[in-house]
Amino acid sequence: MKNIFKLFIIIALAAMTLSSCNKGPAIDKTNPFATEFDTPFGVPPFEKIHASHYMPAFEAGMEQGRRDIKKILSNREKPDFENTIEALDRSGEMLQRVSSVFFGQASANTSDSLQQIEVEISPRLTEYGDEIRLNPELFARIKSVWENQADFNLNDEQKYILDNLYKELVRNGANLDPEDQEKLKKINQRLSLLTVKYDQNVLQETNDYKLIVGKDDLKGLPETVITAAADAAKAAGQEGKWLFSTQRPSMYPFITYSPDRDLRRTLYNAYTMRGNNGNEYDNNVILAEIVKLRAERAELLGYKTHAHLVLEPRMAKTPANVFNLLNGLFEKANAVARKEVAEMQAIINREGGNFKLEPSDWWYYAEKLRKQKYNLDDTELRPYFKFENVREGVFACATKLWGITFTPIANCPLPHPEASAFEVKESDDTHIGVLYTDYFPRASKRQGAWCGTYRSHRIVDGKSIRPVVTTVGNFTRPTGDTPSLLSLDEVATIFHEFGHALDNLFNRNSYNRTYVAWDFVELPSQIMEHWALEPEMLSIYAKHYQTGEVIPEHLVDKIINSGYFNQGFANTEVYAASLLDMAFHTLEAPAEIDIQDFEKEFTDKLGLIPEIVPRYRSTYFTHITGGYDAGYYAYTWASVLDNDAFEAFKEKGIFDRATAESFRRNILEKNGIMEPMQMYVNFRGREPVIEPLLKNKGLL
Repeated sequence: MKNIFKLFIIIALAAMTLSSCNKGPAIDKTNPFATEFDTPFGVPPFEKIHASHYMPAFEAGMEQGRRDIKKILSNREKPDFENTIEALDRSGEMLQRVSSVFFGQASANTSDSLQQIEVEISPRLTEYGDEIRLNPELFARIKSVWENQADFNLNDEQKYILDNLYKELVRNGANLDPEDQEKLKKINQRLSLLTVKYDQNVLQETNDYKLIVGKDDLKGLPETVITAAADAAKAAGQEGKWLFSTQRPSMYPFITYSPDRDLRRTLYNAYTMRGNNGNEYDNNVILAEIVKLRAERAELLGYKTHAHLVLEPRMAKTPANVFNLLNGLFEKANAVARKEVAEMQAIINREGGNFKLEPSDWWYYAEKLRKQKYNLDDTELRPYFKFENVREGVFACATKLWGITFTPIANCPLPHPEASAFEVKESDDTHIGVLYTDYFPRASKRQGAWCGTYRSHRIVDGKSIRPVVTTVGNFTRPTGDTPSLLSLDEVATIFHEFGHALDNLFNRNSYNRTYVAWDFVELPSQIMEHWALEPEMLSIYAKHYQTGEVIPEHLVDKIINSGYFNQGFANTEVYAASLLDMAFHTLEAPAEIDIQDFEKEFTDKLGLIPEIVPRYRSTYFTHITGGYDAGYYAYTWASVLDNDAFEAFKEKGIFDRATAESFRRNILEKNGIMEPMQMYVNFRGREPVIEPLLKNKGLL
């Protein structure tokens, strides 16, 4: 989907448990990670960092971490928050630096060298993390502080951090006997290697597939799509041909506009068969082992299933609560989708097509149906959504809501030459942080869109350390003389990831360690999507890339009137993927399955109509190897929150500053350091209700 957060998970692991600020083993002083970054705003010096720098920095950071833990354990004073919890939290400068940069680059600008390092270092970091998490002496000190916290006059944030830290360690095996802890370590190490290999296989399958076509196969395609395909073919050494890939900005326009049904099917099937081709990049056996090991680990830790383990600290709490939400919504969406199938089948029949609608036909006939019902064409809208204008639009939205500004930073190190850097400031010019944007696809970048941090907010010696945030995507590239012109979905995604960025920029946590409920994390991002297509917002940024004309009212009306269009499909594929994720992770040990048989039995039992495939099939479902295992439902859970929360803005005006400040103060600044429901109630004055979601999804 849109935000994967794997980067956050690995950085958090490194920052919280793997590193130290003490002087450790010798590291070459020319290594950029050996000292604080001497750059504008302390951003990473990307141009000076080479693959050869990572392993020495990882090694040094881990050795320093061992010394740091030893120092905590050698303290003879009674354990308290400062000498145990804060001491653990303060560790991590070098390893935090190398981890944030390495995993950021491994996601957005990888190479053979980085992939090799990732395979080598991931199980070692997991092993080291377990060494810390399962240290009985350290756990005894933390448990002592937790049991005696009434003695320490802790503030609310400290109590929240302490309580979650203690419970996290218990869930990670701190109370197991030594023999079971050794079993747990082996499982964790194996899982870390398998998940890296799974993700790398998906990237390789995506990069390897190329559909090369001739001029006669370009019928119906917009000129911008044809130009982009020609550029891609030329780059691949096929000048004079046209190349389409399973990257979404390439695939979706083709299956939307090409009248060639066989080619549409070929390209779409290549997308849905990634990781399932029986070759060296096949993910079936890998995922089966991941599911099996997760179930074994849950049983070892005393939980019924992996889902029971991971949901315990989240808003949902139990799998039953997730199923109660998803099953009801799926039934409603599936019913709407059946009506959409009937409407598209009618078009096929009217045109003399002697076939039934298939999954690879959906986009082509949905576009025909949209033109028929609303006289709305995607190619008619794209000229008003020039990438640069959309990016300036999200900035303008934030300025109207909170008065903050975004200023390009000259001569700033960039994570990739195509990235851009901005200084984010309050209305009084106070520095908030740095924001990177990196939005075009390339072979070195995994698919999807996400937000990560190179540095998070914290307080050190009374000084506020300001965040460095990155938003990454894979959107339509500029071609020839034509700039990047975005689809409505791409526009919404930019607003979405910007919401995550604001969450990180505004956060005012005091410590490295925070505990964000994974089914609350999408609220700040998904609420921003609501502004994207509001008429008042469109008038600010939706301007024709050639004439500068603001999008005309009749097109805005068409967008609004078509708001419920294709929602049966859009919701059904997401709910199906969410339920597939839960089906895998509610298996009890030994959980020995054949992935393809399991997926087929799941979709049949679910009643998923044959014209729709889950948004992510099993072998390329990178969310569930990147932190959303038993968690893909979080987008839907958060939809209840964001739809209800946006009603608060609509009640007062979508740019009401008082409502915006309340959202910032009660949610964005506190996310990860307060119970999520309490944050929401503090903002909304009550708990959320589901009716706004049902209304906005067209499911009432």
